[in-house]
Amino acid sequence: MIKIGETLAAHRKRKGLSQVEAAKELTKAGITTNNKSIYTWEKDIATPNPTQFLMLCKIYGITDIYSTFIEPNPDNPLAILNSIGKEKALDYINILGQLDEYRISETAVINANSVIAHKGSNNNTGSVLEFPVKQRELPIYLLPASAGTGEFLDGEEYEMVVVGSEVPEKASFGIRLNGNSMEPRYMNGQIVWVYRTAELFDGDIGIFYLDGQAYCKKLHKKKDSIELLSFNPDYSPIKVTESSEFKIFGRVIS
Repeated sequence: MIKIGETLAAHRKRKGLSQVEAAKELTKAGITTNNKSIYTWEKDIATPNPTQFLMLCKIYGITDIYSTFIEPNPDNPLAILNSIGKEKALDYINILGQLDEYRISETAVINANSVIAHKGSNNNTGSVLEFPVKQRELPIYLLPASAGTGEFLDGEEYEMVVVGSEVPEKASFGIRLNGNSMEPRYMNGQIVWVYRTAELFDGDIGIFYLDGQAYCKKLHKKKDSIELLSFNPDYSPIKVTESSEFKIFGRVIS
């Protein structure tokens, strides 16, 4: 039988988070906790409540809870793939989601039964109501951030685009990637959406300014230094030195 605690611990480590950092991520999500709770959950001394459990799954990137904690899910088409294959499939889905040809219409379709039940009415059972999805304008920077060896980011060069529910609500801006250093998670030419912030935790994926260049990398905070890491093993870490001009533009959230 799969042990919940051991599985949560394995996914936390795979995500590159310490128990302290995992607790901070939960707290940022509105679920106040500490590293002692993370420890007791991972040792199966205690069990997280449903809200805590589901948020941990979100933080750790666990998208198929049934397969992860019970057994392979026959209804999940990704179940036959290994971790690399799953990442590539999800990357491709993300790319398709940015194309009008494959994206669902900008209308949310819901079953009227839930609305009618809320109103206490039994009329028109089974009908379908359509509600427009909230849209907003966000900037997409025209010059790319590097998922390779570095690109210059001009803060004035961007265009405003209308987006809907396909873009996370917390997104502040989008930027197109150039290069393959962040594959298989992020692909060359892909638009990523970024939450503007100047503070990131160790292990966060961010958009960074370093000595005149813009990068999309994973932040690695060492005891006395900082490195920008790639997912593609062909790329070496980029060291941030004391003399470097370094700035965090934001956290990549999709």
